[in-house]
Amino acid sequence: MARRRIQLALLFTAFLLVLSGCSSMSPQANPINPSNGIWDRYFVHPLSWLLNWFADLMWGQYGLSILVVTIIIRFLVLPLTLKQYRSSKAMQAIQPEMKKIKDKYKDDPKKQQEETMKLFQKSGVNPLAGCLPLVVQMPILIALYNAIVRNDLISSHSFLWMQLGTPDPYYVLPVLAALTTWAQQKVMSTQMTPQMQSLMFIFPVLIFVMSMNFASALPLYWVYSNLFTVVQSYFLYGRSNQKGGLSK
Repeated sequence: MARRRIQLALLFTAFLLVLSGCSSMSPQANPINPSNGIWDRYFVHPLSWLLNWFADLMWGQYGLSILVVTIIIRFLVLPLTLKQYRSSKAMQAIQPEMKKIKDKYKDDPKKQQEETMKLFQKSGVNPLAGCLPLVVQMPILIALYNAIVRNDLISSHSFLWMQLGTPDPYYVLPVLAALTTWAQQKVMSTQMTPQMQSLMFIFPVLIFVMSMNFASALPLYWVYSNLFTVVQSYFLYGRSNQKGGLSK
């Protein structure tokens, strides 16, 4: 199940990359309109309005507004993340029993599956519980992505050395986006198989290349989101693993 969650995360990341490739920082071509349907009315438009509202409070700084809204969204989905974490720990706890079942019934896949399901029921573990929170988060994070891309005010503003509607001319932001993506994978690497760990190192390179070509508002959002995930993953996985190591 850990592998399934990682594969789902990979699929989500790949979807975001494809979504980025299909989108351009030209809000006039695809303006946010609440009349367009449920997606714009209940997801993208409220988040875009929130970005504008916080920017008004912060001296018109959309770079800070993106930071605040990103943190708010991450805290709102934190209960789902915690649920995913508890499910992951529960699955880890029964891994020895699952291995015994696999070895005992290695020549009988049907019996192996039956005994595994009995173990899940006995332990009160839902094998799909770890995947569900990530699935629920997807539309929220994609809506925030859309709210940034399609907001016609963001592209005309600057933040620090960047023009949010154009790529970073000094490549500082692409480097930060790649480094924070790598740090995120590093903190979470204890939850991955060696094969998945090697695959995940591809994403920092992809993020770097894409950040060089996309408007600065998008890699800025990625940097904020990655940093939050690094801190969150450290407290959820890193510190618990250190305690586990000390207890041994």
